[in-house]
Amino acid sequence: MHFLKSFYIHNVFFWYIAILSACFMLSYWVPVIYPIAWLLTMLLAALFLFDVYLLYSNRGIVASRDLPQKLSNSDLNPIRIGYATQYPFKTFVTIIDELPVQFQKRDFKYESNLIKGEKVTFDYTVRPVDRGAYLFGNLNVYASSPLKIIKRRFTFQKDQMVPVYPSIIQMQQYDFLAINNRLSEIGLKKIRRIGHTQEFEQIKEYVPGDDFRTINWKATAKQQHLMVNQYQDERSQPIYSVIDMGRVMKMPFNELKLLDYAINATLAFSNVALKRNDKTGMITFSKKIDTFVPAVQKLTHLNTILEKLYNLSTEFTDSDFGLLYAHIKRKVTHRSLLLLYTNFEHISALKRQLPFLTAIAKQHVLVVVFFENTELESLLTEDAENLQAIYHKTIAEKFSLEKRLMQKELQKHGIQTILTKPEELTVNTINKYLEIKARGLI
Repeated sequence: MHFLKSFYIHNVFFWYIAILSACFMLSYWVPVIYPIAWLLTMLLAALFLFDVYLLYSNRGIVASRDLPQKLSNSDLNPIRIGYATQYPFKTFVTIIDELPVQFQKRDFKYESNLIKGEKVTFDYTVRPVDRGAYLFGNLNVYASSPLKIIKRRFTFQKDQMVPVYPSIIQMQQYDFLAINNRLSEIGLKKIRRIGHTQEFEQIKEYVPGDDFRTINWKATAKQQHLMVNQYQDERSQPIYSVIDMGRVMKMPFNELKLLDYAINATLAFSNVALKRNDKTGMITFSKKIDTFVPAVQKLTHLNTILEKLYNLSTEFTDSDFGLLYAHIKRKVTHRSLLLLYTNFEHISALKRQLPFLTAIAKQHVLVVVFFENTELESLLTEDAENLQAIYHKTIAEKFSLEKRLMQKELQKHGIQTILTKPEELTVNTINKYLEIKARGLI
């Protein structure tokens, strides 16, 4: 039974059969070809049996698929495949990896030639656009000898499950650039600090270049040389990422839902904030409060946030901002920075929620993050050549204008805003965080 499951006819064999058929047909008019055709048939039968012996006489091929413990959503994740031959002859191999159904890819194929004892590895990449469990099926390797009459299938690593988490690769990229002070390479701005932060660190001896306004005259009199106060950034300030999981966050851009852009930005931003010694927490809501993670200043807290983000999914209902306001008032007792990821397509939708947003902004520093509709860019930039195109362009300009009017409306009520393209969300969020910290708003 195992033999039958692994036994396949090579495509070249059918060419051999076609040649034999042509010989038998020609022998009808040229009889001398008839015995030659039979000799070729017996030779092919002998070679067939010999090829079976060659491919099934030893173990043949060994292969393995190297999967990461977690895949990163919306990123190119490398998958490594290694294989080697134990055949004493040149081997032709075709590798077919059964990818998870979420990728909808059924034409994966890799072909190669191996000499005796050769070991080979190659990488390919996958880009998941949904979080969850991904099941990799069989790693199939089809081997054939130089005769190319039959193929033997080898099967390895059946049913490997790997979870797809929010963008860990993106988080590590921002973390690496922050450590190396190279954040400007990906669009993060250098923010000039305004005035002094309020957290006193120490009194130290004056050195040229210190701000003379920080001279401590009492300490100077005691030490009989100039002493200055040294300040540091205010630390351990509570910062919450608030994610709307209602239907407005279902809209897809570049195969990724707005919710997933918000999740990836939350993970990367939380990591940066923790590295800057701030407390980070998270709230998710729709018709109810789905998740509340209190703000904590521990690097290990990032794993808690990551696990909570893994299982989030959008709902088909409108979100209850009144419930959100009541929950924040009850649970978030200290003045905090709240980054609210949501979306408004019409100014009327914003005005319905504006009383709750202004109430939250009275107690906290509220930043409302919503999205530009990048699908309208082509309509805005193209020339309108007919009446229908003029109509479409007018509607697109109306939507684009409404987004900016919403931004102005929020700012008029003292609410910070980020109006961003989905793919630029993480950079713009971290820039706003650095700006708020530099201005001492929290």
